[in-house]
Amino acid sequence: MLELKNLDVAYGRVQALHDVSLSVAGDEAVAVLGANGAGKSTLIKTAIGWQEPQRGSVHFDNQDVTWLTPWERVERGMALVPEGGRVFRGLTVQENLRLGAYRQADEQAVGSQMETVFELFPALAERRRQVAHTLSGGEQQMLAIGRAMMSDPRLLLIDEISMGLMPILVQRVFETINDLRQQGVAILLVEQNAYEALNVVDRAYVLENGRLVLEGTPDELREDQRVKAAYLGG
Repeated sequence: MLELKNLDVAYGRVQALHDVSLSVAGDEAVAVLGANGAGKSTLIKTAIGWQEPQRGSVHFDNQDVTWLTPWERVERGMALVPEGGRVFRGLTVQENLRLGAYRQADEQAVGSQMETVFELFPALAERRRQVAHTLSGGEQQMLAIGRAMMSDPRLLLIDEISMGLMPILVQRVFETINDLRQQGVAILLVEQNAYEALNVVDRAYVLENGRLVLEGTPDELREDQRVKAAYLGG
């Protein structure tokens, strides 16, 4: 479903990604693990179209989308949960969700999708008229996921979903990602929290200094000494 081919991405003279290639099948959840500054967010921004590569390409559903805008990629079935969620803090939960379905004019379809999101996140249903800045950190992350799901995506890109959350909220958010995976949504997750990420994905890559250095199943990576030392406290 998603294929990144030989991506080079730079900010001026600073090279952020070096010849990065990875793929996500339509029935997969895939993680990209790495420390802060490894290039994970650059990778996901390039996948959604916020950042242009100097070399390489982005293919989605067997189509080259390298030079499409982010909103054109959303129309084709991609959606992004950005780092920190970035909910519209002055709008209600319901208004945030409606913005996630901006390309859908059929209000009946929007209402149906919103109820699907509320079934996934009962806490949001109880707070549908509550202003977003009054939600807890975990609830705001759930709202960010729900907003992305409002476009009914086939591929969900998730950027550092656990950042800044208390451990109990991190666990809840990853349970949600697992629920989405069970519903058949393909997922590309970039994440520092390797322990939780490896519990919800089929495969994972390790990114260091803008280069992919490892790839494998969760079990394979859990047993790798470099991964244990750097990300799992082993």
